[in-house]
Amino acid sequence: MEKDLSQVIRHKAFLDKIVSAEEAASWIEDGMNLGMSGFTLFGEPKEFPRVLSERGKKENFKVNVYTGASLGPAADQAMAEAGIINLRVPYQGNAVMRKKINSGEMYYIDQHLSHTAEEVRKGTLGKIDYAIIEAAAITEDGLIIPTGSVGNSPIFVEKAENVIIEVNLTAPRAYEGLHDIYVQKEQGERREIPIYNVSDRIGEIGIKVDPAKVKGVILSEQPDIPSPLFEPNEETQAIADHLIDFLNKEVEEGRLPISLAPLQSGVGSVANAVLKNMKDAQFRDVEVHSEVLQDGIFDLIDAGVVKFASGTAFSLSKKRVDSLAEDLEKYKGKIIFRPQEISNNPEVIRRLGVISFNTALEVDIYGNVNSTHVSGTNIMNGIGGSGDFARNARITIFVTPSLAKGGAISAIVPFVSHVDHTEHDVDVIITEQGYADLRGLPPVKRAEKIIEIAHPMYRPQLRAYFEEAKEKVGGQTPHILEKAFSFHTNLKEKGTMLFEEAEVK
Repeated sequence: MEKDLSQVIRHKAFLDKIVSAEEAASWIEDGMNLGMSGFTLFGEPKEFPRVLSERGKKENFKVNVYTGASLGPAADQAMAEAGIINLRVPYQGNAVMRKKINSGEMYYIDQHLSHTAEEVRKGTLGKIDYAIIEAAAITEDGLIIPTGSVGNSPIFVEKAENVIIEVNLTAPRAYEGLHDIYVQKEQGERREIPIYNVSDRIGEIGIKVDPAKVKGVILSEQPDIPSPLFEPNEETQAIADHLIDFLNKEVEEGRLPISLAPLQSGVGSVANAVLKNMKDAQFRDVEVHSEVLQDGIFDLIDAGVVKFASGTAFSLSKKRVDSLAEDLEKYKGKIIFRPQEISNNPEVIRRLGVISFNTALEVDIYGNVNSTHVSGTNIMNGIGGSGDFARNARITIFVTPSLAKGGAISAIVPFVSHVDHTEHDVDVIITEQGYADLRGLPPVKRAEKIIEIAHPMYRPQLRAYFEEAKEKVGGQTPHILEKAFSFHTNLKEKGTMLFEEAEVK
């Protein structure tokens, strides 16, 4: 065992710091700020939060938890169930945690993913008492080799007063060399981020840490949790087809080459369906500059469609989790992971000219997008990195099925109940009904296009609202304030956004 450990923990100073998860969890005090690795269920510590949650069932304490993005059930769910989280930042995707947030039992800051590191750097989130980071290895030079995500780990390690490293002995050794860790200087002292091509390497293969700050090293053998990705259905397939049609037209019109421009896609089944469809499209030598790399990326590399992909984390199905060690060896040199403040940095996104597509909960007739709140009140997951890309992409695309809850909800509404992305940041909206290219159009012309991709059962009442607003109110962006949320109030009162026939006239 000692020999095996010395191959994974190759710096003796860290071998001497091995402790149990129980001992490490005992160091945490009420009110502390914890910076934890992890992003979309990948790369989070697993033993530490589990044991801390068990302790929380017996003792009364709360902590503030900062991460890269969503963590798995061993972390977010376990800590939420134990009631030990006071504040969660910047993104979550767990049903138990969501319920606690919406009931007021837990505070949550929904934050642009590129902003968190800056807030930590500025001190507005308070000091980081402990950084808890999952590692695949620790090098001879004392570099922490992350596992399947980088996220905010580098800034947590840099700013934390204490560091706990959870070395995952099941993590593939091929993770070493996959990462490109570049940490920015303070604002006012930094230069440009020197990424001019998606594949540029600008940093270290691991996270630098002062050994004196490392209070303990935990050993873990818990594998990563697969993401629940579903096979494309008729609806997601139609959305994917329309997106491919749009990109094909951009190539035909000479606005994009056959290699397109670097692609960014959000997490989920629609994004995976789009990636799957690209295998049979005309595009070749495509690059991906995203935050999350899903199963489809591997398939596109195999098909010769994608030549290089960068991100900050994996989000993989069980099939790909099971074959990850083999895949990492196979795709080394074609994949790179960076800190999320670099992968999602506006400067880099704008320079590379990224094409961005993300998912909306609802869209209004002028192109404002709500991607986070149900009926404007209850958080779903969070804005994630969609805002980082939407504001700065070459082309910003949002996709959504036109209906939800069996037709009781229209994804196209007169006015969104919560604004995450303003009409100024949205170029294209896609539903299974078609796509609306909003570029170069004033508000009233955008409305005409967007209403046409609403579901047919809701188009009449959307047109009725729009025509009445133009006639009775007018202006640059016509709205009837008394009726702007009529779809939502009807849903609340009658269980559906669909009006009775008499109300549409």
